[in-house]
Amino acid sequence: MAKQVTGQAKFQVPGGQATPAPPVGTSLGKFGVNLGQFVQQFNDATREYNGTPIPVIVTVYNDRSFEFITKSPPAASLLKQSAGIAKGSGVPNKTKVGKVTRAQCAEIAEKKIKDLNARNIDHAVRMIEGTARSMGIEVEG
Repeated sequence: MAKQVTGQAKFQVPGGQATPAPPVGTSLGKFGVNLGQFVQQFNDATREYNGTPIPVIVTVYNDRSFEFITKSPPAASLLKQSAGIAKGSGVPNKTKVGKVTRAQCAEIAEKKIKDLNARNIDHAVRMIEGTARSMGIEVEG
């Protein structure tokens, strides 16, 4: 008999630092997944990200087995790293909290291009620049 999908869970976990505590435990516990096994596999797969939040989609099957797909880190966290800031601005149209160059935006766009809904790299760069502006980060030529 073929495996049937029981459910799907989507959440973000710091790369290489997953634990069975929330959000992993609350998202996967209801499906009866072996949390220790998931945590170990996830941490091995995302060790190079070391603390950067990684979105993950876990598909759970009727025999309690699972498979997961990791996405690229959110643009906001990559922009915060590039600008060297802890968080975005509360009022981004008035208070600017950092600066990034267009080249840094292009580098972030290349990391995220497979997860973005963009036709080409230019559109992806413009999306990243828009995210930066909405966080109160100035984009310099």
